[in-house]
Amino acid sequence: MTDRPKVFVARQIPDDGIAPIVAACDARIWEDELPPPRATLLDAVRGCAGVLTLLTDTVDDEFLDAAGPQLTVVSNYAVGFDNVDVPACTARGVAVGNTPGVLTDTTADLAFALLMAAGRRVAEGDRYVRAGRWKTWGPLLLLGPDVHGATIGIVGFGRIGQAVARRAMGFGMTILYHDVQRAQAAVEEAYGATFLPLEELLARSDFVSLHVNLTAETTKLINTEKLSWMKPTAVLVNTSRGPVVDPVALADALRRGIIGAAALDVTDPEPIPSDDPLLSLDNCLVVPHIASASRATRGKMAEMAAANLLAGVAQPQQRIPTPVNPEVYDPA
Repeated sequence: MTDRPKVFVARQIPDDGIAPIVAACDARIWEDELPPPRATLLDAVRGCAGVLTLLTDTVDDEFLDAAGPQLTVVSNYAVGFDNVDVPACTARGVAVGNTPGVLTDTTADLAFALLMAAGRRVAEGDRYVRAGRWKTWGPLLLLGPDVHGATIGIVGFGRIGQAVARRAMGFGMTILYHDVQRAQAAVEEAYGATFLPLEELLARSDFVSLHVNLTAETTKLINTEKLSWMKPTAVLVNTSRGPVVDPVALADALRRGIIGAAALDVTDPEPIPSDDPLLSLDNCLVVPHIASASRATRGKMAEMAAANLLAGVAQPQQRIPTPVNPEVYDPA
């Protein structure tokens, strides 16, 4: 039908999202595993009323110019949206949607899994066995820190940071946190969490877990100076965004024993090159941005992204369920 809105979906997503989009729209779906090249993306969005993007797709003035003035919605299949120039979209009346909430606990699960795996040297142990090096039980073999009873420092105490704190409570951990805004007293009490300046948190923590948004202020938040504040046995976990950590500084700190270990779900750049110095270090665990990668969570994200897209291209246009820029509907 020619009156169906034209949309572009920039990658295969679970059927929970694809099915309703295909049923309601003139939809083109990018089916390759890798994201569309920039020129291909710009060509694909021409004339679209809506686009479903991923973090790998940069939405900026060039993108918006290519799409054209009929574009009404950009639905980002992620809770983060640092790939989208939100002010540029707002200026053109384009609603931007994301998928908040549904991935909170799944991401916290992965953050805690990385914390435990790096602390207890699980990946190292697996490699040790596969290399045929396991000859006997040894009293000094692959020693690591205890997780139970340790001190965890959570940097960024929003939904995911608090979900990590819930898990830490089950391990009897001392919970410290830092954020640009101090949490309400009731929240601190619920988690037994203590607010500290970043320098003191890093100095006292056995494990540091990062849960901040990527902004100009948080880019390379963890750098040479901040790493020097940490314990030489400390474990750094990053499931936020890669550029929050300076990778050169981290590799140097791990190599020199400034900190004990790191576990990364995100890197800078991403994907990490196979010859990156971090990958040569036994005390650095890296996984390929899988914090939300449970079947249930990715399906719910697909449903939310589809709902945002379909509301944005509806005639008459509807307010999308989870707007990043609600001001597009209620201009001052």
